[in-house]
Amino acid sequence: MLVEIPDPEVILSVILAFIVGIVGLYAFFKIRPFVKTRSEVFDASQAERLEYYERQLIDMKIRLDALEIQGIEQKVEDPNLELKQFLEKLAKNEVQERPVEVIDKPEVVPEKVITTPNIPNIVPTNPIDYVLHLITNKAMTSRDIQITLKKSREHTSRLMKKMFEDGYVQRNTDSKPYTYSITEKGMAKVDKTEVNPIVE
Repeated sequence: MLVEIPDPEVILSVILAFIVGIVGLYAFFKIRPFVKTRSEVFDASQAERLEYYERQLIDMKIRLDALEIQGIEQKVEDPNLELKQFLEKLAKNEVQERPVEVIDKPEVVPEKVITTPNIPNIVPTNPIDYVLHLITNKAMTSRDIQITLKKSREHTSRLMKKMFEDGYVQRNTDSKPYTYSITEKGMAKVDKTEVNPIVE
């Protein structure tokens, strides 16, 4: 049986096509990581927006926690307070002139004060004692403490570093941002500290 050998041009063109295909595949896989598709660009912008909204939510949560910690005082303002005071003064003057007549005084509505029951109201004369009282029941981040103290970020960082070095607080490095909780030494200091109630 005779086998026909194709022309050398045909063999050469098949080999050349094979080599071109291999070089093309190699170039495609080398260039592919550097070329971003439309969907990847779209996903990156979506991820940035999600990160932005997540940061906003975290900031709002921190502010809400700080408000809960401080205790929100809700004062009911009476728009007719000046008028009532004037009527009371007028009624007192009339009583002094005519003691027989009885005049009803307008009712004074007591103000409602909402406070958190688990954290005592203390005067922050010593920031270390104040922070120890804050983190007695719940671990807090440095940002939470900064908002509550109404101090700068640098001041709060120095204070927390000093308290950590003195052994009053322990730092949880597993979570970001770091959270601080009270140690036994800190609890002993809290027990020794006398709590001064806020005088209104």
